[in-house]
Amino acid sequence: MTVINILLLYILSVNLGGFIAFFIDKKRAVRSKWRIPEVTLLTIALLGGAIGCYLGMKVFRHKTLKPLFYIGIPVIIAFQALFLVVTFFLLPVSFMIQ
Repeated sequence: MTVINILLLYILSVNLGGFIAFFIDKKRAVRSKWRIPEVTLLTIALLGGAIGCYLGMKVFRHKTLKPLFYIGIPVIIAFQALFLVVTFFLLPVSFMIQ
């Protein structure tokens, strides 16, 4: 298994987790129950789940009026995309596990 495969599995998992976290938080908000802290939602985004969090925001119409989210999540996506481009296309590194 290559590093890229491991990274893709991680990214897929954390994005699914972010999407599900927004779903759970929205359902709890509607029912006035205990909520997932905003810092937790943002941490999931920072750990690589920004696209899943963004999709969760849009699909469930949740946190879409808060600037920390409607500005912050796209900014995190942009930085993560830049990081991936630099890492995989500009650095002369092999990503194969021997």
